[in-house]
Amino acid sequence: MRYISTRGKAPALNFEDVLLAGLASDGGLYVPENLPRFSVEEIASWAGLPYHELAFRVMRPFVAGSISDADFKAILKDTYAGFAHSAVAPLKQLDANEWVLELFHGPTLAFKDFALQLLGRLLDHVLQKRGERVVIMGATSGDTGSAAIEGCKACDNVDIFIMHPHNRVSAVQRRQMTTILGDNIHNIAIEGNFDDCQEMVKASFADQGFLKGTRLVAVNSINWARIMAQIVYYFHAALQLGGPARSIAFSVPTGNFGDIFAGYLARNMGLPISQLIVATNRNDILHRFMSGNRYDKDTLHPSLSPSMDIMVSSNFERLLFDLHGRNGLAVAELLDGFKASGKLSVEEDRWTEARKLFDSLAVDDEATCATIAEVYKATGEVLDPHTAIGVRAARDCRRHLATPMVILGTAHPVKFPEAVEKAGVTAPQLPAHLADLHEREERCTVLANDLKVVQQFVSAQGNRGKPL
Repeated sequence: MRYISTRGKAPALNFEDVLLAGLASDGGLYVPENLPRFSVEEIASWAGLPYHELAFRVMRPFVAGSISDADFKAILKDTYAGFAHSAVAPLKQLDANEWVLELFHGPTLAFKDFALQLLGRLLDHVLQKRGERVVIMGATSGDTGSAAIEGCKACDNVDIFIMHPHNRVSAVQRRQMTTILGDNIHNIAIEGNFDDCQEMVKASFADQGFLKGTRLVAVNSINWARIMAQIVYYFHAALQLGGPARSIAFSVPTGNFGDIFAGYLARNMGLPISQLIVATNRNDILHRFMSGNRYDKDTLHPSLSPSMDIMVSSNFERLLFDLHGRNGLAVAELLDGFKASGKLSVEEDRWTEARKLFDSLAVDDEATCATIAEVYKATGEVLDPHTAIGVRAARDCRRHLATPMVILGTAHPVKFPEAVEKAGVTAPQLPAHLADLHEREERCTVLANDLKVVQQFVSAQGNRGKPL
């Protein structure tokens, strides 16, 4: 399997090199040169497989030539053995033909664990084989950071630097990052917003001279391995609900477009998906594109669903690449214009093509709380605010009642007690492995919203006595 850049100028790489590269050298994102496609019969034959075995069948083509089948099977079995539910990603029914896919049974109680528990093990495998040491530099709007640290904390050849917007993540989200202590773990609170953090990561990948020879690795969803791992649970959900003999619809809470792009890829790989709903909050750049072909920057507003407080969605570039016939130069030109003007639209026929599959809805805090209350009253289930947005969007945008609707349950409600309580619902207790979270020692450095300051901090840190 070879991977190419969405901007058309970077060299094609194999999986191992893409894992370590993150962002392409031309500023683009890597995608498979050719997407594997499975027949309905082959997908049907996977019904009843344990999650790690299904993951092997879905992802095997993406790592072919870089990781042996035996090693990949062992990595996957180890990755998902640490999840608290034996089904790994169980479905819970909310209403007639409506389910929540619970993706929060991993160690940090968020869907990011599916990819980042795997990413840490893949990095360990590849770096040990190569005898290399790398620096992970990531930006988080809440959940990626803790999942990345949890997934990579034991990696012998990795130093981890995670930036989050200061005072703009929930207390539980912050503590899940800052209470994991280790010589190779560095939490940075940036005096800015998530987009500021994300821009610093992109700028650092573009010019890595400050590292003095060490390479950067991405843990954000710009890293192809993140997207790859998320494709699996679309197949998993569909197989529980009669797929592939019938089509399924999905509503996906999304800010950076990675999770829903994985669903788009699952469909292109042969899984019958009839509808993908972009569910977002008042930071609605994706909704404005899907509903009106306007992908324009706007003011970023803090919300009760902070993981979606994102102004510019990195993975949207991967969809633009497909909408433009995989013409990387056309995408580069389009994004250069967006960088200059903060505005982007595509030709009408390309937008119409996207709308055949995608619908969208922006849900404000008031409607989010109302949905949490509504679902709790009807079912006794407590939703986190992001999942509640997914439910609201599913109910407002659903095309066909006969088609099973699956909402991606992206986080455990315990991570967002403020939103749950604002909805008039009692927030759940932390699970046993996090029961003492609020008493644990925290370690975090607050830095100015300044790229040079951040890069100097990263460069100055040593790990276990080894300079970077």
